[in-house]
Amino acid sequence: MPRWFHSLLAGLVGLVLAAPILVVAGVSLNAKRSLDFPPKGLSLAWYAEIFTDPGWRGALITSLVVAVLSAALAVAIAFPLAWFIWRWRAPWARAFEVLGMTPFILPPVITALGFLSFWATFDQYGEPWTVVVSHAVFFVTLPLVTLSLGFGAVDRSYVEAASTMGADDRTVLRTVVMPLVRPYVISGFAFAFVLSLNEYIVAYMVAGFTLETLPIKIFNALRYGYTPTMASVTVLFVLLTAAVFGLIARFGDLPRLLGAWVRQD
Repeated sequence: MPRWFHSLLAGLVGLVLAAPILVVAGVSLNAKRSLDFPPKGLSLAWYAEIFTDPGWRGALITSLVVAVLSAALAVAIAFPLAWFIWRWRAPWARAFEVLGMTPFILPPVITALGFLSFWATFDQYGEPWTVVVSHAVFFVTLPLVTLSLGFGAVDRSYVEAASTMGADDRTVLRTVVMPLVRPYVISGFAFAFVLSLNEYIVAYMVAGFTLETLPIKIFNALRYGYTPTMASVTVLFVLLTAAVFGLIARFGDLPRLLGAWVRQD
């Protein structure tokens, strides 16, 4: 087939995939409080409302705080696990890797119910910090995978050379391994951050209405009807996600992080 046909087909596929976002972006620009598309008049007032309205602004700040803390905790859990699996290569250590991936593999509703039962058993249901811990456990798979790829890319001869020179495991980790896997640490944090920012089911099941993140705020606002502000929040999420993955692609190895292994000749 000619090259122009492949380009045309790729363009059509891209247009179909982007169409929902384009519609939502158009709705968010309506001058009036309506969900018309094409928009009737153009206005950025609904984007401004995210930052000026106390309810939306508070939900945005809450989502950012929860996402940052849960992503940091997920990396803190995944890093020593990935390091142990790579450093010692114990066959039974793979069981911990599978255990770390289980929360993300299960359906979100099942995982959310598990968190709900756990926190209710210890009388901690509704506590804001339980959302951070639950998100960290739920998304620990992402930094665990990226860090496993990062450690797998480290040449073990560097570690052997450092050990030969008298460096202990802590020194080897700090001076040799850490600089090599730092991009994978950042990437794992970014993946967990983005998904925590958009997660609804676990946050709602664990904290209910005591902690209102942006996704929960959107669903709560639906009780009073649709507004272009909801579309504005969606566009903001998309832009933030694109920015995060763009930075990963710029400073890291995004294809490999997404599972595309490049053949080395």
